[in-house]
Amino acid sequence: MAQDNIWPMAKKSVCQIGIIVQDIEKAAKAWAKLLEADVPQYILTEPAEEAHTRYRGQPTEGRAKIALFQMENLWLELIEPVSGPSTWQEFLDTNGPGIHHIAFGVKDMDEQIAVLESKGLPLLQRGEFPGGRYAYLDTEAKLGTTVELLENY
Repeated sequence: MAQDNIWPMAKKSVCQIGIIVQDIEKAAKAWAKLLEADVPQYILTEPAEEAHTRYRGQPTEGRAKIALFQMENLWLELIEPVSGPSTWQEFLDTNGPGIHHIAFGVKDMDEQIAVLESKGLPLLQRGEFPGGRYAYLDTEAKLGTTVELLENY
């Protein structure tokens, strides 16, 4: 494979696996029992005016409850969609609960998005959170799951 065909993140580690759930409290308890861990408190994603969330190119009120388990080598993220159009709600409506994404930590997110879009993997949703931002690429048809890029400030 020619060097210019390799995505810059190809040799980086996965930092997170995201799972869509119907009931965050029930799912967090089940995962905590399996992992022999404390049940994490969930957080509600920021409102649209703070998160600047865009889904399929349009502003959205999409929000979710999120619970995180810090593992030795990555974060396990549980996501319950709660309002507005979003990749989370679309996944739940289409597939039911399940693995939604694999996330990579990046720098220069806009550059990384451009690289992936040039490879036929369009931006699906993006937004901000305290301390960083995220972007989901529409990769499910080609890769079997969604790719998320996470950039911490």
